Amino acid sequence: MIEEPATHRDQSSYVDWPAIIAGIVLATAISLVLISFGSAVGLNFIDLNDRGGVSPIFVGIAAASWFLWVQISSFMAGSYLTGRLRRRYFDATEDESDLRDGAHGLLVWGGSAIIGAIIAVGGVGAAASVVGGAAATVTTAASNVASDAVDPNAYFIDTLFRSTQPVEATTARDEAGRIFVQAALGDGTVSADDRTYLANVVAANTGLSQADAQARVDTVAANVEKARQDAIEAARIARNVSIIGAFLIAASLLVSAIGAFWAAQKGGNHRDENTVFADVFRRF
Repeated sequence: MIEEPATHRDQSSYVDWPAIIAGIVLATAISLVLISFGSAVGLNFIDLNDRGGVSPIFVGIAAASWFLWVQISSFMAGSYLTGRLRRRYFDATEDESDLRDGAHGLLVWGGSAIIGAIIAVGGVGAAASVVGGAAATVTTAASNVASDAVDPNAYFIDTLFRSTQPVEATTARDEAGRIFVQAALGDGTVSADDRTYLANVVAANTGLSQADAQARVDTVAANVEKARQDAIEAARIARNVSIIGAFLIAASLLVSAIGAFWAAQKGGNHRDENTVFADVFRRF
């Protein structure tokens, strides 16, 4: 092996950025293609009309496995290309050359991860803008109702002016809504006084007997409590899914870094050994 002049080595960087950029481009392209295929297959697989019995746990495991495979395979492909293209300086031992090849693979891994994060954040931002625009439209239409429902003093003002006389139907509906909102924001239970008052109002506006009106109030109150518990459970599941998802992303990135380091070393070894794959890359 011929050693390059010392002056040239001293003025040159051991980091081969063109090879790194080429690896990043390949890794990003492969990951986009595979994720697109996976998204298409996944959306068809979880069609609730055709496959309503599919377990969400199974779908989550399948999606996580696919994402892990996409990350590892794309990073390894890009790192292998970088190791194969990297210009080797022959002032290093074989072990040092392997280390430099692996370091280039890690740079491909880091660059691809950053680009992936930027794409992900951009997609989330675009989705947030669309949702925000729709929410703004809905909020404009429902602003008056919403302001009354969330007013923290509305419920207590209602209790202050309660009357034994029949209440107008529209007023009764608004007041009942505030009672149930107050219960949902609290521990989910409607107090005995509120239940009695609602039963009287329902009986006066619907023609039901006092017992039937009381039973209807109890049923609605139970539904409010159930809806509150369902919301709490949904929030708990969403929190656990977020934690597990973050852990899986971190673990997959760690495994991908190891794979990128190894693939770049393998590419460097094939470069030094002039390894060819005649059966795959054949001239036609």
